[in-house]
Amino acid sequence: MAAEAAGFEVFITADQNLRYQQNLTVRQIAIVELPTNWLPLMPSLVPAIQDALASITPGSYTKILLP
Repeated sequence: MAAEAAGFEVFITADQNLRYQQNLTVRQIAIVELPTNWLPLMPSLVPAIQDALASITPGSYTKILLP
């Protein structure tokens, strides 16, 4: 993954198929999956994203749910 190679520690995405498209077992980058990329919903997701970022560990996969 290019983000990991560039030194990023967390990758936030709305791609709900990422875990099926990539071999994540060898990754050190943490991934946060958003339930949508619809901009009007983003403000309501911020608290859950902040919680995920506060407790994330290298290589983990966290799925955020709609509030």
